[in-house]
Amino acid sequence: MTPLALAVDFGGTKVEAALVDSDGRLVPDSRHRRPTGRTASVADLESSVGDVVRAAASALPEGAEIVGVGIGCAGPIDRRRGLVSPLNVPDWRDYPLRDFIASVVGAGEGGLGLDIPVTLEMDGVAITMAEHWVGAAQGVDNVMGMVISTGIGGGLIVDGRVITGPTGNAGHIGHVEVGDIVGEDTFGNASALEAMASGPHTVAWARTQGFAGTTGEELAAAYAAGDPIARDAIARTGQAVGRAIASATALLDLELVAIGGGFSHSTPDLFDRMREVIDHHYFPFVRKVRIVPSALSSEGPLIGAAALIHRATLLPA
Repeated sequence: MTPLALAVDFGGTKVEAALVDSDGRLVPDSRHRRPTGRTASVADLESSVGDVVRAAASALPEGAEIVGVGIGCAGPIDRRRGLVSPLNVPDWRDYPLRDFIASVVGAGEGGLGLDIPVTLEMDGVAITMAEHWVGAAQGVDNVMGMVISTGIGGGLIVDGRVITGPTGNAGHIGHVEVGDIVGEDTFGNASALEAMASGPHTVAWARTQGFAGTTGEELAAAYAAGDPIARDAIARTGQAVGRAIASATALLDLELVAIGGGFSHSTPDLFDRMREVIDHHYFPFVRKVRIVPSALSSEGPLIGAAALIHRATLLPA
């Protein structure tokens, strides 16, 4: 039987699920998506999660079996208890996501009848494992993966081992503080990287400077057209992310940082702004770190969730 992981990626705007094989490839027609978001109720969120899990499982090919469920979720999380408190989804605080999905796939009433492990990690951990497995960080043993999108997340591999920390939140780079650049005080800390450099917060800053658009896509288009406010916004975000990467590299002696997420694609110049910060650092060992775009498409978070099953030996017990 061909072993497949049922991968679940839960974030601030959507939840997705798919079947993924042991080579990191999604099974055709198994990928499904539903909305999440700030205004969703617990019932709404459970409905979305349950729908995508069942739909993905229903695409199981003949001659294959589901050997486990991997869940990557926006943080913070409590990996030992299976609880999640995604910052951009206010109605879930210490929500038992691992147990809920276990009930959807399990042998109880209404379940799918599967006796398989269900593993929860922060989404940044999952995406970093995906980059190390089949992405831009193959063969590199000191890596930080980052996602720049609705929020900013991250994960760490040090000396070839995934670092999660006791609660599962190691690598939460979006909530390090970045010097004298100040963002929006939406979660009590305007100096946190996410408050200034996520897609929505970059757009919000641009609007304070007179930008009329409301989305990251509109900001990217304005940047390409030479709009000076959009260019200042991208430069500011790139500098902030570059400072955070420099600090993480000084702490962990990283070799490579792989960055994905929707807003990271706004312009290649965003990466140039990050690299400029690194190039001017006073430590040579910090200047050596490479900052590269993710080698994975939008499938990356699902591949990462599958890596929690297919590459479980890299995770701490």
